[in-house]
Amino acid sequence: MLLRLAYLTVTNAFAALRLLSVSDCDKDAEILALRHQVMVLQRQLGADVRVSFTPEDRLFLAALLTSLPRAVLRRLRLVVRPDTILRWHREIVMQQHARTCRSKRRGRPPTVRSIRLLILRLVRENPSWGYRRVHGELTTLGVKAAASIVWEILRQEGIDPAPGRTATTWADFLRSQADALLACDFIETVTLSGQRLYILAVIEHATRRIRVLGTTTHPTAAWVTQAIRNLVMDLEDAGCRVRFLIRDRDGKFPALMDEILAEAGIQTVLTGIRMPRMNSIMERWVQSCRRELLDRCLLWNERHLRYALGEYERFYNEHRAHQALDQAAPLRAAPDPITKPARNLDPNIRRRDRLGGILHAYSHAA
Repeated sequence: MLLRLAYLTVTNAFAALRLLSVSDCDKDAEILALRHQVMVLQRQLGADVRVSFTPEDRLFLAALLTSLPRAVLRRLRLVVRPDTILRWHREIVMQQHARTCRSKRRGRPPTVRSIRLLILRLVRENPSWGYRRVHGELTTLGVKAAASIVWEILRQEGIDPAPGRTATTWADFLRSQADALLACDFIETVTLSGQRLYILAVIEHATRRIRVLGTTTHPTAAWVTQAIRNLVMDLEDAGCRVRFLIRDRDGKFPALMDEILAEAGIQTVLTGIRMPRMNSIMERWVQSCRRELLDRCLLWNERHLRYALGEYERFYNEHRAHQALDQAAPLRAAPDPITKPARNLDPNIRRRDRLGGILHAYSHAA
């Protein structure tokens, strides 16, 4: 902008010097010619057409014409109105004034960064607290900050200062009750003969241990009820204390199933309609079972399916690494890392094939 303004100033200065040698009569003729050209352009373009000026052009015209009286400005033939020229001049003066007064800080001083981080920490660790409750905790800690400051900080971070955060979210429920949560679901598969089979499985949220309760061609209410009774007895024998079981609203789950679980102190939690993410851990295992076993294995009959599921259940619980368990298996802790590996480690690693090589389990040679 400064370079463009300097260029306009120099070129018009030379134009002014050139006009010194021109007579008054010639100047008047040139002014009349320019006025007539402006009048022709306005007549052809119309009054509604807006001419765009660059900031440099506005600054130069404002500096050149604002020294003239208003009456003279109104007589000039310009492509913009005289009031526009005066407005440009006022804006230039305001911008200059803003630049000179920018260094003078006004209003409340900024909040100390440590207090800001403390406020965000309190809200993150206590999702149900509003800004008034956070302000009260700061006062208890001896931190001096107004309630309006807490409100403003939360608003800037996109957090509701007066939340509807009092209700527990589904993610918070799963996280807080993971040690007491089970999830179950049905899986469908088809054998080579076209027979449709149903698999009922249960997974523990905390340990990721999977239990395949059985397979059947007809998941009747009696069959599902008996499978749930067997599950309750297995949990009692293992000393596993479960409070909730998550399942979807599939019609294959009978009402008697919920009564049996309630007698054992287990509350049934239903997922939303068409919301598989509410049972995401179970759905994730279903995908793993399909991708690693069912989609890669030709099943002859139900007996073959039971055998394959038994092998996969042992592989999943005893060997397969899980990210949620720091790459450990549900029934096996992660081994201690090898700090000094052998120079040639590959011959010491043995592979054990399961299900004819569909599953591979690696271990150190004895």
